[in-house]
Amino acid sequence: MQIDSLFAPPVLRALFGALLALALCAAILWALLKTGLAWRLATDIPNDRSLHTKPTPRIGGWGIVPVSVVTMAVFAPTMWLPALLAALLAALSQIDDRRGLPARVRFGGHVAAVIALVASYPADAPWWVLAAIAFLLVWLVNLYNFMDGADGLAGGMAVFGFGGYAVGALTAVHPDLELAMGSILVAGAAAGFLLFNFHPARIFLGDAGSVPLGFLAGALGYLGWRGGVWPLWFPAMAFSPFIADASVTLLKRIARGEKFWQAHREHYYQRMVQAGFGHASTAKIWYLFMGAGIIIALFSRGFAPLFQWLAVAAWAGVLVLAGAWIDRRWRRLPLSGRTRGSA
Repeated sequence: MQIDSLFAPPVLRALFGALLALALCAAILWALLKTGLAWRLATDIPNDRSLHTKPTPRIGGWGIVPVSVVTMAVFAPTMWLPALLAALLAALSQIDDRRGLPARVRFGGHVAAVIALVASYPADAPWWVLAAIAFLLVWLVNLYNFMDGADGLAGGMAVFGFGGYAVGALTAVHPDLELAMGSILVAGAAAGFLLFNFHPARIFLGDAGSVPLGFLAGALGYLGWRGGVWPLWFPAMAFSPFIADASVTLLKRIARGEKFWQAHREHYYQRMVQAGFGHASTAKIWYLFMGAGIIIALFSRGFAPLFQWLAVAAWAGVLVLAGAWIDRRWRRLPLSGRTRGSA
């Protein structure tokens, strides 16, 4: 893409859509907080595994999801199915937030949404490749929820990740304007949520926000790969800090024979907060990694396939080293130094 094309009408339209989504989401969440309705919809009650000490509304999804779905219907109508499925997952998750649902019901809904997406938009690939991708999409739906525990983290990842999708779709060899618009609208809505989620957080996403965001991260990434907008590895790079933290933590817990589905405080972001970095500094450090991964991904698209995968492997190595450094720092802390880190 030429520099002057950054000021072309599609880009300006995308920026307008992002600002509109930001304003609408922020207005909804502000109204929910102002009226006190936020605490009646869903509230996170701290426990011994929480990083916070005060009850906090989990209403981010009430702003992000309706704004994303409605604006996508207006500005990116071809994205109607991912938007609809995200809305249905939000409804299912809100019921779970309020009343609690059996794991098989929640998981069944996640699987059904992914199957509906892949079956409606099948890629020209062997069945086993599509099955593997579907498995990864289901994992993405769930991992976002695991990372909604520190101020500014989940909202920031959505702004960076979907923003990276938008830039990738606009600057591709064969740009996909609808995909770019859908992505930037989600990023804009997430930015509206981030205004209330950065430290000190006044709200969190909740399942009704994290599950749809995880689904959209996978769905839009899949559609971009299916349409030849970006390589298969690109979506993973766009959301690499979240994917790496959640995946490595899960594998470590499974290897130790622990009940990996139970709440815990072993994520790398949790250890950083408890080790004294605090919520704000932890979020800022993660933003640097988010931005770096996306920049590397955008530049690597122009490489030969072998060098693309080498760049992915190199970035994975960086994340492994960062995780090892956090683990080492954690092990050196006395038990008394492992605080909640709410500052």
